[in-house]
Amino acid sequence: MKDPTDEQNQVLLRTLIPDPAKDEESPQFSEPWQAQVFALAVSLSEAGLFSWQEWTEELSVTILKAQELGDPDLGSTYYHHWLKTLERMLTSKEVLDQTSIFQRMKIWEEAYLRTPHGQPIKIKIT
Repeated sequence: MKDPTDEQNQVLLRTLIPDPAKDEESPQFSEPWQAQVFALAVSLSEAGLFSWQEWTEELSVTILKAQELGDPDLGSTYYHHWLKTLERMLTSKEVLDQTSIFQRMKIWEEAYLRTPHGQPIKIKIT
């Protein structure tokens, strides 16, 4: 038998997904990577890697730490907090390690720098 709180959490998660038809004037995501981080966090929660409550608690910690360090909390850094929280949770759950994250960042940066303007960035992972 399914845990009823799982179904309640799924309903809650679905209400968080932005509906562009309802709010054309102020989009939820100003850049594609923000939507990707959002979707990844929701998907990993739905897959059971962490609960949505755990996610919101960790995200709150990230935001509070950033504010203590001077983040003006104007909304422009919101999805940076999502990304930082996701990286921290994936490393704490040993899905990724910091070395892997930095290696991927370096691979991406090198691909970005050698890609002509207007062309898609292609990354070869070996």
